[in-house]
Amino acid sequence: MHNNNNEFPQGVALVVGGSGGVGAAVCHRLAEQGATVALTYNKNREKALEVAASLAEAGGHAEAFQLNMGDRESAGNLFASLSEQYGNIHTVVLATGYDIPQQYISEITPELWQDIIQSDVNGFFNIAHTAIPYLREEGGGSLVHVSSAGLFRYPARDALSVAPKAAIESLIKGIAKEEGVYGVRANSVAIGVIETGIFLRLKGKAFDKAWEESVLQNLCLKRFGQAEEVADAISFLASSRARYITGQIICVDGGYHV
Repeated sequence: MHNNNNEFPQGVALVVGGSGGVGAAVCHRLAEQGATVALTYNKNREKALEVAASLAEAGGHAEAFQLNMGDRESAGNLFASLSEQYGNIHTVVLATGYDIPQQYISEITPELWQDIIQSDVNGFFNIAHTAIPYLREEGGGSLVHVSSAGLFRYPARDALSVAPKAAIESLIKGIAKEEGVYGVRANSVAIGVIETGIFLRLKGKAFDKAWEESVLQNLCLKRFGQAEEVADAISFLASSRARYITGQIICVDGGYHV
């Protein structure tokens, strides 16, 4: 599986949320391009171990770690451990996802709003803040965040997903602006409906047939996306092929934003 095309330096790529549908696809794509992978899970240890095992079977190398993004001490310990074990942490991908209720803003309780802000925005900040010194160390690295195409074409009842991502996009641009001098790049991939993870879990419930037909009408490409297609964009932005790209957001959404 490992190649010698120098798309990634020696060290490790960390995929936060690597046990999820998109995250697992990212792990596989990074490994196919020669990167050693560490992935995290919050609760789904079994799935994380499955992903690590499948990478090993394909000739790659991966380890799974439990991580609560809201726990700064836990994040600090993980990065310190990876740095000690692998030397260089050259890539950090944030591919976490939540089964967020589809609610109108008028229906969202303040408690739920605060929970989502804590897990999504503050969780991102904890990881990014912890990662930056490590990404600087070997002359730079890459941070890639999985965002939402709803930032460009707002879907009703999606505030709990889109609003936190808007805050995170401001942080992404800030990291790109402030850390470029150290060779650190920061980019996002904004995704539409991807046939994996959250979509499959909520299909037929929050996402019924009428909802699917409505979304498809707004797509240039008349189908939903695949996790591997998201992974292609993420692996490109993380790799040396995108070494002069930073502060960008690429939509992988079948043209939903057009």
